[in-house]
Amino acid sequence: MGKALEGVRVLDMTHVQSGPSATQILAWLGADVVKLEGITGDITRQQLRDLPGVDSLYFTMLNCNKRSITLNMKSARGKEIFADLIKTTDILVENFAPGAIDRMGFTWERLEEINPALIYASIKGFGPGKFVDCKAYEVVAQAMGGSMSTTGFEDGPPTATAAQIGDSGTGMHLVAGILAALYQRVQTGRGQRVTVAMQEAVLNLTRVKLRDQQRLAHGPLKEYPNAEFGDEVPRSGNASGGGQPGWAVKCSPGGPNDYIYVIVQPPGWAKIAELIGRPELADDPEWATPEARLHKLDKMFQMIEEWTTQHDKWAIMDILNAVNVPCGPILSTKELLEDESLAKTGAVVEVEHPQRGAFKTVGCPIRLSDSPVEVYTSPALGEHNAEILQDIGIDPSELDALKEAGVI
Repeated sequence: MGKALEGVRVLDMTHVQSGPSATQILAWLGADVVKLEGITGDITRQQLRDLPGVDSLYFTMLNCNKRSITLNMKSARGKEIFADLIKTTDILVENFAPGAIDRMGFTWERLEEINPALIYASIKGFGPGKFVDCKAYEVVAQAMGGSMSTTGFEDGPPTATAAQIGDSGTGMHLVAGILAALYQRVQTGRGQRVTVAMQEAVLNLTRVKLRDQQRLAHGPLKEYPNAEFGDEVPRSGNASGGGQPGWAVKCSPGGPNDYIYVIVQPPGWAKIAELIGRPELADDPEWATPEARLHKLDKMFQMIEEWTTQHDKWAIMDILNAVNVPCGPILSTKELLEDESLAKTGAVVEVEHPQRGAFKTVGCPIRLSDSPVEVYTSPALGEHNAEILQDIGIDPSELDALKEAGVI
């Protein structure tokens, strides 16, 4: 059975996280992703190493299913080889600082001239405007995309989320743009530019807070637990911020992740009231309706927590799911890596690496019935130089000379 993107060649000039997260998805979907690295390689091969002399998990977990070649883009011969690679490439992806590819001598106009069918995809920190030339990192994007100002507790500072919405979140947006351009090329035969700004990707993921900013003009946000409101959306702790109130409540035995997130829907209130030993609250006018509960959500979740602290989070999940109350235990990274159900579905997979042995990583979160994904390890630096360069007509006898000259 073929893969969804079989026959599609991707030249991956990305590094760190945002770009590699996008190109790895393309590789998982069947594209031939060729990671083009400088002579010293992607910096994350060395960052946060846990084993001396072995590619870091940072690099390994973001570059599975790819091939690697090295190329010195500052050399004249390197530029010639790059141009030849572009001729056989469907998609070029990069996340360098603004203008870096242009300074190498390969503007979009030049690339389009070499290969009119090329899709040239880029991740930048910011879109056109006063910040266009500024660099961005994960938490910079969170800061400037609205996430940090609305994350955390009311009496605390702006807080970053551990979910990498600035880097990997932007990468997923880029995948959508690439696939749309690939489909349009089927109709037109022409390639095009695809760009995603990290700030804008985070902004897109924070859209509900922009909704609430505009709702503030008509009064306080009643579903928020905050006592006071100014003219900006406040940080609201673990409140769901949606139509159904939710909160993370403590469970036994009281460890740092012994919590469960519980959502109280109107049909579930009577069942919750019975479980917590307060069945009379189901019909009490002071508690029976969502409107009655809305101004005392803190008290409601306090009562629920008095019950949940008597059980562990897994027992609570079983009890609440049995009566159709939405909930979810707070899972630690250790619990996720050891979760049997995630391993069974392929959400977490074990992969063999030639130097480090077996390691665990995430599997492809996108499942296609006719394009199953097998995750295999990231490439060694320049591992595929010979086979890829031979594909574009470079004689094997030249490879040693190219290496000696510092071109590869």
